[in-house]
Amino acid sequence: MFTNSPSTSRQILTVTKLNRLARTVLEGEIGLIWLSAEISNFVAAASGHWYFTLKDNKAQVRAAMFKGSNRNVRIRPKEGDKILVRASVGLYEARGDYQLVVEHMESDGEGALKQAFEALKFKLHNEGLFDATNKRPLPERINRIGVITSSSGAALHDVLSVLKRRSPQTEVIVYPSMVQGETAPQQLINALRTANRRAEVDVLLLTRGGGSLEDLWCFNDENLAREVAASALPIVSAVGHEVDFTISDFVADVRAPTPSAAAEILSQDSTALYQTLHQQKQRLARAIHQYLQASKQQLVLKKQRLNALHPQSRIQSQWQTLDRLQLRLTHKMTSDLAIAEKQLHALDYRLSKQSPSAKVTRAKDKLNYASTKLLSSMNSLIKSKKSEFGGKVSLLQSVSPLSTLARGYSITFTDQTAINSVDKVNVGDEIKSRVTDGEITSTVTNIQRQ
Repeated sequence: MFTNSPSTSRQILTVTKLNRLARTVLEGEIGLIWLSAEISNFVAAASGHWYFTLKDNKAQVRAAMFKGSNRNVRIRPKEGDKILVRASVGLYEARGDYQLVVEHMESDGEGALKQAFEALKFKLHNEGLFDATNKRPLPERINRIGVITSSSGAALHDVLSVLKRRSPQTEVIVYPSMVQGETAPQQLINALRTANRRAEVDVLLLTRGGGSLEDLWCFNDENLAREVAASALPIVSAVGHEVDFTISDFVADVRAPTPSAAAEILSQDSTALYQTLHQQKQRLARAIHQYLQASKQQLVLKKQRLNALHPQSRIQSQWQTLDRLQLRLTHKMTSDLAIAEKQLHALDYRLSKQSPSAKVTRAKDKLNYASTKLLSSMNSLIKSKKSEFGGKVSLLQSVSPLSTLARGYSITFTDQTAINSVDKVNVGDEIKSRVTDGEITSTVTNIQRQ
């Protein structure tokens, strides 16, 4: 804490040091945060960096997302978009502006879907639908595979290609269904029920190709998850790419990372090795995930400590300054050019309508005459005002109390009230007498009436 007390030595900061101290406190104490907001004033600088404002209905904050981070953003932000960002709180030292440095950005709707996904995942996990004890092993010998997917999708083509190459003797029965959209969950449920009712296959493959979270959302339907869990036939789920996970993947007996990988699994003569490998893979994945989570937490803590000293912060600040100056220069040049062009057009038009030679001569004569007349009138007016002002000053001085004091008189008063009668004072009162160069304080010892 800084103080101006004489008994304490003062620590005097420069503005630069103050802003650097504030940035260190903000970045070190708050760290990474998630923020849901509406985007406005979006600017994509020539350097590749993004600058914008995040706001809600009551407040706003400036934000920057540098090209090293925004190259991974799947959406192109625009005015009014609702977004979800992960950012660190900082301060742009050059102007002392508090701002956010955004590291990750996604659609706010995608964030809501992820929350719904995690909520359903937690609910079904607590009910035991994901328990390994409920998982049915795949048949040791698979002669006929049922595939639930779109009949025109790439996933079916991939599955058939792999089976044809690895296990051409295996029969395939397709139970067609939509794999995207509002009606897709019910169609998938109907296909599952049809396959279980006919009981004509050894195993079911629930699959589709990759896509966004919204594209794969039908495989996160709760009713579909319960239907998968209740199926009498063992089910392999292969939805999306390797990094995509759906609720159906967790409920199914086996999860494959891709449709092709699922076909690889089902085309093996024996599944015992796969079961062991799959269990080891799950255990390894959990161990790796736990290790990565712990390492990530340590990395975040170390990053927060080193962030204030890391040269990237200064480089980003300089980038921001350069972009701001470049935008200002471009705007200034464009504005000045537009004004100059407008003035040029106006002058060109006026010049084309008038002959300059004769009018210039007449204008000069009129200007000289007007200048002479104006100068004469101004001198006369100034002289008259000076005389009038001098008279008023003399009159004012003649009635001024200061003039009276200057002649040797004084004004006596008490409590800021002038005393003009002996009735206004009593013996023992303190009175003040004002003279031309100060005040005299007295005490009344005697009162004599005239």
